[in-house]
Amino acid sequence: MANRLFLLRHGQTEWSVNGRHTGRTDIPLTPAGESQALAAGGTLRSLVGGPSLVLSSPRARALRTAALAGLRVDEVTEDLAEWDYGDYEGVTTPQIRETVPGWTVWTHPIPGGESADEVSARADRVLARARRDSEAGDVILVGHGHFSRVLVARWLALPATAGVHFGLDAAGIAVLGDERGEPQIEHLNLLPALED
Repeated sequence: MANRLFLLRHGQTEWSVNGRHTGRTDIPLTPAGESQALAAGGTLRSLVGGPSLVLSSPRARALRTAALAGLRVDEVTEDLAEWDYGDYEGVTTPQIRETVPGWTVWTHPIPGGESADEVSARADRVLARARRDSEAGDVILVGHGHFSRVLVARWLALPATAGVHFGLDAAGIAVLGDERGEPQIEHLNLLPALED
């Protein structure tokens, strides 16, 4: 793969601030999230010439981030949506741990939601598409926190649950590439430079 894959997590939302699991729920960016998205656009422009493809999650927070970052989204795909948290949608980890001690999205079942295997299959589809389209230029994927971390893990051929080892803050950028055919993380969690 000669070109690179860029992952852009959406900007801050009210639920990302207070730790509520946000999968299907469509909530807007906060004013700070909008500023983050604008700044992320500048960071991306300094790293990417003209992307050959921009894919986005269908959630409004991802699409708004893409627009504010100055990206023209070529395709919206449910495959880039956040992990489906099922019954835990809108609930924080401490609240879940009141009934399921030690619970994390990486280690425990999610009632009514997606399994790690299901999330992994979606990530593999996205990455196969990105690899194919990267022959024409860099590819940008605009999405979410947990799912982007799964993408990083799967890029390295690790299980989806290995995403626990990678951080990606609101409006953070990861850059994936390769070195002589071996998958590589070039940058992880590049944060946009916000102006005062």
